[in-house]
Amino acid sequence: MSRYDTIDPQLFINNRAKLAADLEANSMAILNANDQFPRNGDQLHKFYQNSDLFWASGLEQEQCILLLYPDAKNPKYKEVVFILKPNELLSIWDGSKYTIEDVKKISAIQTVLFLDDFEILLRELMNECEKVYLNAIEYAKFQTEVPYRDLRFTDWMKKEFQNHTFERLAPVLAKHRLLKSSIEIELIKKAISITENAFQRIIKFVKAGVKEYEIQAEIDHEFTISGANGHAYDPIIASGKNALCLHYTENNDSCKDGDLLLLDFGAQYANYASDLSRTIPVSGKFSTRQKECYEAVLFVYKKAISMMLVGITINELNAKVGKLMEEQMILLGLFSEEDVAKQDKEKPLFTKYFMHGNSHFIGLDVHDVGDKDTVFEEGMILSCEPGLYIAEEGLGIRIETNVLITQEGPVDLMAHIPVEVEEIENLMI
Repeated sequence: MSRYDTIDPQLFINNRAKLAADLEANSMAILNANDQFPRNGDQLHKFYQNSDLFWASGLEQEQCILLLYPDAKNPKYKEVVFILKPNELLSIWDGSKYTIEDVKKISAIQTVLFLDDFEILLRELMNECEKVYLNAIEYAKFQTEVPYRDLRFTDWMKKEFQNHTFERLAPVLAKHRLLKSSIEIELIKKAISITENAFQRIIKFVKAGVKEYEIQAEIDHEFTISGANGHAYDPIIASGKNALCLHYTENNDSCKDGDLLLLDFGAQYANYASDLSRTIPVSGKFSTRQKECYEAVLFVYKKAISMMLVGITINELNAKVGKLMEEQMILLGLFSEEDVAKQDKEKPLFTKYFMHGNSHFIGLDVHDVGDKDTVFEEGMILSCEPGLYIAEEGLGIRIETNVLITQEGPVDLMAHIPVEVEEIENLMI
């Protein structure tokens, strides 16, 4: 049982078909479940499934392996899942594990074997296949000292089967994960709906003296009773100067009268992410300066959404949004046109007050597959999140939504969540 409604297995059937179609002839692809990571003592961190394995199978259990071999001589080995063998002791201590019928129902894969059978069958199939696609985390900004499951498996495969050819699976997966199906879009909309409920809950709760972690507790409560399977990322509840730290997650401070409160959080539903940012006044009303700065960001936010069209890239969008923010900063008196004319072109003045990009892809991961040169296509979902951070004024503002790219133009999936000054102030009365 899971917190979320059963996902139509047709999603996973379609995903595997798209993946299989991109494999070279007589090739195999293997996807592993994530590791269970130790916490302290005899405890483990909460398990979170490998997004690629989930995308292809819908399986959320640890110690699963998915093997795809479209050209297998024996048709029953075209798709195979390997799982833990259930036993009474395991059930008593850790709860029930997938049965063979569970896996068939979730994934629509008909050949389900136990992990004890994996190596024997793998060696048999390796005598047939010519090439193997192996997976890894491929993010330009991501580095880890931990030799996670996919890396260990790759090392083992290359040692055991030295005369085979190996290929990277990540680029093939990314190509298809970028384009969201109608089922995936509905799951993301559900995550957004839960996130909206939480925002509506806390905007009535915020007042001077409230702790940031108390606000987070309200979000946690709403996510739990709404069937979310957690936060898509660590929530940012940043009051006052804390909003100047882009990834502030301590959430330990008190909200003070006269400060702004930057909220950046998103529900995860059926493993699909949402990502919302709103900035509200703790007192319930923006000061003149706060309103001036907020509306500058809001102006850029609306313009940026309209620019998110088929054919553009994040790099191109960032350049346009940076120019818009620069113009607003001049109007706000942060620097002058003369200052801009004399600036170091490699370090534009606006980056002091807006130091992050405008968009990232969203899907099974909040920072999903895709890079800054990926050309926008219909079915992609991205964030839109301009911000303004004025350290000398202790002021941090970010407004963020999730945008679906379509041939007809961008669709703001969070358009119904309050963002105008008057809307926010009226809700806080």
